[in-house]
Amino acid sequence: MKLISWLVARILRLNLLLIVATLIVVIGISMPNALADSTVNEVKVSLGNESGELKFFPSNIQLETGKQYKLLLDNPSPVKHYFTAKDFADASWTKKVEASKVEVKGAIHELELKPGAEAEWFLTPMKPGNYELHCSIKGHAPAGMVGEIIVEN
Repeated sequence: MKLISWLVARILRLNLLLIVATLIVVIGISMPNALADSTVNEVKVSLGNESGELKFFPSNIQLETGKQYKLLLDNPSPVKHYFTAKDFADASWTKKVEASKVEVKGAIHELELKPGAEAEWFLTPMKPGNYELHCSIKGHAPAGMVGEIIVEN
Protein backbone atom coordinates (compact mmCIF):
# COMPACT_ATOMS: atom_id res chain seq x y z
CA MET A 1 0.00 0.00 0.00
CA LYS A 2 2.83 2.39 0.85
CA LEU A 3 4.54 1.56 -2.43
CA ILE A 4 1.38 2.36 -4.43
CA SER A 5 0.91 5.68 -2.58
CA TRP A 6 4.54 6.55 -3.22
CA LEU A 7 4.21 5.70 -6.96
CA VAL A 8 1.01 7.73 -7.32
CA ALA A 9 2.64 10.73 -5.60
CA ARG A 10 5.70 10.39 -7.83
CA ILE A 11 3.60 10.23 -11.02
CA LEU A 12 1.56 13.28 -9.95
CA ARG A 13 4.77 15.23 -9.30
CA LEU A 14 6.16 14.30 -12.72
CA ASN A 15 2.90 15.31 -14.41
CA LEU A 16 2.95 18.64 -12.59
CA LEU A 17 6.55 19.24 -13.75
CA LEU A 18 5.56 18.43 -17.34
CA ILE A 19 2.60 20.81 -17.16
CA VAL A 20 4.79 23.63 -15.78
CA ALA A 21 7.47 23.02 -18.43
CA THR A 22 4.83 23.05 -21.18
CA LEU A 23 3.38 26.33 -19.89
CA ILE A 24 6.83 27.93 -19.84
CA VAL A 25 7.41 26.91 -23.46
CA VAL A 26 3.95 28.06 -24.60
CA ILE A 27 4.25 31.42 -22.82
CA GLY A 28 7.73 31.91 -24.28
CA ILE A 29 6.50 31.20 -27.80
CA SER A 30 3.41 33.41 -27.52
CA MET A 31 5.30 36.43 -26.15
CA PRO A 32 4.78 39.49 -28.38
CA ASN A 33 7.52 39.98 -30.95
CA ALA A 34 8.12 43.40 -29.44
CA LEU A 35 9.42 41.87 -26.25
CA ALA A 36 11.81 39.57 -28.13
CA ASP A 37 12.78 42.03 -30.89
CA SER A 38 14.93 45.01 -29.95
CA THR A 39 14.02 47.04 -33.06
CA VAL A 40 12.38 50.35 -32.14
CA ASN A 41 10.39 52.12 -34.85
CA GLU A 42 10.50 55.91 -34.63
CA VAL A 43 7.41 57.98 -35.46
CA LYS A 44 7.66 61.78 -35.34
CA VAL A 45 4.54 63.75 -34.40
CA SER A 46 4.42 67.53 -34.10
CA LEU A 47 1.76 69.17 -31.96
CA GLY A 48 1.02 72.28 -33.97
CA ASN A 49 3.59 74.22 -35.97
CA GLU A 50 5.54 77.47 -35.76
CA SER A 51 2.69 79.48 -37.28
CA GLY A 52 0.29 78.30 -34.55
CA GLU A 53 -1.93 75.96 -36.60
CA LEU A 54 -4.08 73.76 -34.37
CA LYS A 55 -3.23 70.42 -35.99
CA PHE A 56 -1.19 67.30 -35.42
CA PHE A 57 1.48 66.64 -38.03
CA PRO A 58 0.73 63.93 -39.13
CA SER A 59 -2.87 63.65 -37.98
CA ASN A 60 -3.14 59.95 -38.87
CA ILE A 61 -0.59 57.64 -37.28
CA GLN A 62 -0.26 54.04 -38.50
CA LEU A 63 1.18 51.43 -36.08
CA GLU A 64 1.21 47.63 -35.77
CA THR A 65 0.46 45.47 -32.76
CA GLY A 66 3.43 43.85 -31.07
CA LYS A 67 6.01 46.26 -32.49
CA GLN A 68 8.04 48.64 -30.35
CA TYR A 69 7.72 52.33 -31.09
CA LYS A 70 9.30 55.54 -29.98
CA LEU A 71 6.88 58.39 -30.57
CA LEU A 72 9.02 61.50 -31.02
CA LEU A 73 6.68 64.28 -29.91
CA ASP A 74 7.53 67.95 -30.28
CA ASN A 75 5.68 71.22 -29.94
CA PRO A 76 7.09 73.91 -32.25
CA SER A 77 4.05 76.16 -31.70
CA PRO A 78 3.89 79.25 -29.45
CA VAL A 79 1.25 77.67 -27.13
CA LYS A 80 1.09 74.47 -25.09
CA HIS A 81 -0.72 71.39 -26.42
CA TYR A 82 -1.83 67.99 -25.13
CA PHE A 83 -1.30 64.64 -26.84
CA THR A 84 -4.41 62.88 -25.54
CA ALA A 85 -5.25 59.33 -26.63
CA LYS A 86 -6.58 57.52 -23.55
CA ASP A 87 -8.07 54.47 -25.30
CA PHE A 88 -4.88 54.02 -27.33
CA ALA A 89 -2.76 54.30 -24.20
CA ASP A 90 -4.97 51.73 -22.44
CA ALA A 91 -4.51 49.33 -25.39
CA SER A 92 -0.72 49.75 -25.38
CA TRP A 93 2.15 48.78 -23.12
CA THR A 94 4.17 51.84 -22.13
CA LYS A 95 7.79 51.23 -21.30
CA LYS A 96 8.55 54.85 -20.44
CA VAL A 97 8.30 58.50 -21.44
CA GLU A 98 11.46 60.60 -21.53
CA ALA A 99 11.55 64.39 -21.51
CA SER A 100 14.24 66.85 -20.40
CA LYS A 101 16.30 64.37 -18.37
CA VAL A 102 13.14 62.98 -16.74
CA GLU A 103 11.92 59.43 -17.25
CA VAL A 104 8.30 58.61 -16.40
CA LYS A 105 7.09 55.03 -16.08
CA GLY A 106 3.62 53.61 -15.59
CA ALA A 107 0.22 54.35 -17.07
CA ILE A 108 0.26 57.33 -19.42
CA HIS A 109 -2.95 58.80 -20.90
CA GLU A 110 -2.01 62.33 -21.81
CA LEU A 111 1.18 64.31 -22.37
CA GLU A 112 1.38 68.09 -22.08
CA LEU A 113 4.00 69.72 -24.26
CA LYS A 114 4.77 73.35 -23.59
CA PRO A 115 6.09 75.55 -26.43
CA GLY A 116 9.39 74.15 -27.70
CA ALA A 117 9.06 70.95 -25.64
CA GLU A 118 10.05 67.49 -26.83
CA ALA A 119 9.21 64.07 -25.42
CA GLU A 120 9.85 60.45 -26.37
CA TRP A 121 7.13 57.88 -25.62
CA PHE A 122 8.37 54.28 -25.81
CA LEU A 123 5.44 51.90 -26.24
CA THR A 124 4.11 48.73 -27.81
CA PRO A 125 0.53 48.70 -29.15
CA MET A 126 -1.13 45.49 -27.98
CA LYS A 127 -4.66 45.74 -29.40
CA PRO A 128 -5.69 46.63 -32.96
CA GLY A 129 -8.20 49.41 -33.49
CA ASN A 130 -8.81 53.02 -34.48
CA TYR A 131 -8.11 55.39 -31.61
CA GLU A 132 -8.99 59.06 -31.22
CA LEU A 133 -6.18 61.56 -30.77
CA HIS A 134 -6.92 65.12 -29.69
CA CYS A 135 -5.62 68.13 -27.83
CA SER A 136 -7.75 68.50 -24.70
CA ILE A 137 -7.13 72.24 -24.27
CA LYS A 138 -10.47 74.04 -24.58
CA GLY A 139 -11.17 75.00 -28.18
CA HIS A 140 -8.20 73.18 -29.75
CA ALA A 141 -10.02 69.98 -30.84
CA PRO A 142 -13.01 71.84 -32.35
CA ALA A 143 -10.53 74.05 -34.23
CA GLY A 144 -8.98 70.96 -35.86
CA MET A 145 -6.43 69.59 -33.42
CA VAL A 146 -7.65 66.00 -33.76
CA GLY A 147 -6.27 62.88 -35.30
CA GLU A 148 -6.45 59.12 -35.39
CA ILE A 149 -4.06 56.39 -34.33
CA ILE A 150 -4.67 53.25 -36.38
CA VAL A 151 -3.23 50.03 -34.98
CA GLU A 152 -3.27 46.98 -37.25
CA ASN A 153 -2.21 43.38 -36.69
